[in-house]
Amino acid sequence: MDDVHRAGVPGVYAEVRDAGRTWRGASGVADLGTGRPVSPGLRHRVGSITKTFTAAAVMQQVEQGRIRLDAPIGDHLPHLVPGERGRKITVRMLLNHTSGIPDYIPYAFPSLQGLPSGPDASGRSLDDNRYRRFSPVELIELGLAAPPAAEPGAPVGVYSNTNTLLLGELLARVTGTTAEDYITRNVIERAGLRHTGFPTGPRIKGPHSRMYEGLYGLIDPPRDYSVYDMSWTGVGAALVSTMEDLNRFYDRLLAGGIVNESSLAEMQRTVPVRALDGSMIEYGLGLHKVVIPGCGTFWGHDGTVWGAGTLSLTRADGERRLSVAVNLQRWNKPDASGRPQRHPIDDALLTFRREALCGDAPPAPAPTG
Repeated sequence: MDDVHRAGVPGVYAEVRDAGRTWRGASGVADLGTGRPVSPGLRHRVGSITKTFTAAAVMQQVEQGRIRLDAPIGDHLPHLVPGERGRKITVRMLLNHTSGIPDYIPYAFPSLQGLPSGPDASGRSLDDNRYRRFSPVELIELGLAAPPAAEPGAPVGVYSNTNTLLLGELLARVTGTTAEDYITRNVIERAGLRHTGFPTGPRIKGPHSRMYEGLYGLIDPPRDYSVYDMSWTGVGAALVSTMEDLNRFYDRLLAGGIVNESSLAEMQRTVPVRALDGSMIEYGLGLHKVVIPGCGTFWGHDGTVWGAGTLSLTRADGERRLSVAVNLQRWNKPDASGRPQRHPIDDALLTFRREALCGDAPPAPAPTG
């Protein structure tokens, strides 16, 4: 963990659990201006880890018969996804990102188009939207108006925050309350989480770190975006939590304490999905599947918002769990071709995650041939 800090991350903090033992650690600073140190219990914007909470809420409604996974979304939200598109796209496709609906973020933040080194790319939109209050419908309409990313039900999905905001509107329609309220009562409280919730304003309540965004070198030095109106992402990525709460949440979820066995099996049926950074991931219904050779299969999610990054993974047997947060994002500057360069932070984080998740497991064999 100290190596992650020395590589350039201001602050990193984590909790690791293994067979009844718990380790908590932190390295670095929460505030570059004052030198205030980070500590393991800080609250943090956990980004798209929120999607697992939202997916679990949807699966609860599936269990109660109010939602069918393979029902067209147009049956529930014809005003948002009308016509043939609404008939082709199912609830399952929104959950596993095979709907073909593109992400709205490049349109809500127009100066981000062409990242990391496009001619007009800049961080201007981040400042323009710091206190802007978006509505979910406004953002959904931006995504739906953009050229489709793929055909509905394509064998390879395309990750999109628009999908999750549509699921939030679906939850509101079938429960008669806001998605945030439903998730709070039926997922967060059911899991026994004490420091997790949706923000009610731009500031985080309780002890937390500042959160520094580099935007691939476009913001240099990185700027603090810990104060930010999170309506730009809502039930897709707005949750604030702690590393202890995240480990508790995935433990309860994967042990059947949030959804039933049948729902969990559906959540763990994966398809290949192209992530926002272009990488390929195995994605279920709000869950990532991560296989580490020589170590095991893990379930969980990662998340990033401006200045904050988080990863939470739990081994399939439930014994080994890691939740880790960093207070710097998009530290990789582009090379001459415009591609983000690998940074020492990447290698330090990879080493830390391997040690935290695998402990004494032998390293994966080197490739041959």
